[in-house]
Order: sequence, then C-alpha cells, then structure tokens
Amino acid sequence: MGNHPIEALMKTAMESIQQIVDVNTIVGDPVETHDGSVIIPVSRVACGFAAGGSEFLPADEQGQDQGNGGEQGGNALPFGGGSGGGVSVQPVGFLVVGNGQVRLLPVDSNAVVERIIDTVPDLIDKVSGLFKKKRDDEDDLGIEDT
Repeated sequence: MGNHPIEALMKTAMESIQQIVDVNTIVGDPVETHDGSVIIPVSRVACGFAAGGSEFLPADEQGQDQGNGGEQGGNALPFGGGSGGGVSVQPVGFLVVGNGQVRLLPVDSNAVVERIIDTVPDLIDKVSGLFKKKRDDEDDLGIEDT
C-alpha cells in the first residue's frame, strides 16, 4: 500500500498521544522534602485511539467502477477521514521514601483496608517487642513460666 491519506492521519494522532503520555506522566518527578524524604507521585494513564476514512467517487463518474483509486496514482479518488484520541490521567498515590522505609500513600479515600495491611507489620513488631520485654523482665526477677 502506498502513501494513503489515512496513514498521515494515524501518524499525526499517534505522535500527539506519544507527546502527551510519557514516563513522567505515570511516575512523576520526585520532590525532596526538608527532612530528606522523597515523594514520588504515581498516576494511572489510559488512552484510546481511533481512525477511519473513506474514498468517494467523483460526482461526474458516479456510475463507473473505479476500484481502489488510492493505489492508482493519478486516478486517486477523493478521500475523507478523521482520527481522534483521548487520554485519561488519574492519580493513584504517592511513594514516600525516607526514614529507612518506602510507603505508598494512596489517593483513594477508600483505602482503609490498605492502610490496615500496611500497619500490620509494625503492630506485630510492637506486640512481639512487648512480649519479649515481659519475658526479659520475668527472667530478671527469676520468675519461671508455668
């Protein structure tokens, strides 16, 4: 297939979408806070694209079968077409790196379960630390387990 007009439409639309959606759209530029933590925004990007067109017979040749004039050079039929695309960017959350840990702070307000799951390891560490402290205190006092 030669240089068909639909190719130019598709190429223009795809290049425009490519300029809009790059890696910095999904994972944003990091921001360093005064305490040394780094905050990185994370987004979800969805895009769609469509293109189409049609060739028409000239008004004076409506009754004649021309075939596909787009490939015959000088006998090219009139062409009409269009293309379009859309991009949706939704923030997901922020990665916070600092104080020896990495946390994801979700933007969604319905993330209570995720927050609970994130805090479970800290809670387990604290509870096990309490039990260990109690055992150490009992050992120091000479109390034996029964």
